[in-house]
Amino acid sequence: MKNFIATLAEQNQKRAQNIIKESGIIDIWKSIGAEINLVGSLRMGLLMKHRDIDFHIYTEQLNVSDSFRAISRLAQNQAIKKIEYGNLIDTEEQCIEWHAWYLDTDNELWQIDMIHILKGSRYDGYFEKVADNICAALTPERKSTILTLKNETPESEKIMGIEYYQAVIQDGVNNYEEFIEWRKNHPANGIIHWLP
Repeated sequence: MKNFIATLAEQNQKRAQNIIKESGIIDIWKSIGAEINLVGSLRMGLLMKHRDIDFHIYTEQLNVSDSFRAISRLAQNQAIKKIEYGNLIDTEEQCIEWHAWYLDTDNELWQIDMIHILKGSRYDGYFEKVADNICAALTPERKSTILTLKNETPESEKIMGIEYYQAVIQDGVNNYEEFIEWRKNHPANGIIHWLP
């Protein structure tokens, strides 16, 4: 079973990397002078069956029209089927949120989250640091446990990746029953600020 899960995770991570390449997303954001970083489960090698790709994008100023310019280029790709926009410039997050849905060659939808963040603001580099710290704390056993928990999670459940990582790395959660119990004792409200 463990080999099956590791193989499935590897296949999905390869598919995600192909989508990044095929969409031209990195060059599109660079074309407006932005720095673009992969964050989240794909960066950490922990992408399992939840098909999402996360980017944090930084510019010196948050210019809505520049952000739209990048997204309009991305939208010209026939595989992009839907896009959502959120303006959080006046919040502590100081960002513009984009969510795009990409239909891959297997007819499966992938969600691409692009958070366009003001350089120097609170979350500048924060989630990159989280990812790097989690990678440093991963052992083969922990990685296998996290992928197994993700694989056992029903599709209907919406669970943030950070919940799995904190449960396994910090508290030694080993199986799905323990994880459900752990979540009851650690309710998630908004952004979870945790670093291993």
